[in-house]
Amino acid sequence: MLLNLKIMEGYLGEEIIKIEESEFKDYTPSDWAMYFISAYGQIDGSHHKQWVLDQVARILKGSEIIVKQASWSNGTKEYRISTGKESNEYKEWIEEMLCFIDSAYQYDYYTGIAP
Repeated sequence: MLLNLKIMEGYLGEEIIKIEESEFKDYTPSDWAMYFISAYGQIDGSHHKQWVLDQVARILKGSEIIVKQASWSNGTKEYRISTGKESNEYKEWIEEMLCFIDSAYQYDYYTGIAP
């Protein structure tokens, strides 16, 4: 317990950043997809790699991107990027992936586990 308190010492919290007013303002869906691949694609474990694939699919199918900035009292700042609300295009793509035939889904779709 003491170790966790020491790690979080000086943590001020996080705030949502407006993408259009940030260094990410010119990012395209391809840029965001590459960001996720670069940041998380090398983490070991097939369940983590499946999560990266799902995040990339969400991004390329128009799902929301959320940028937060965490801050500490020593001046350290860190961006935290995540996907948000799923787009209708992503939901439709998942339905296609599941392949509904003869009143049943033929496949499963696994979203993975975030690292």
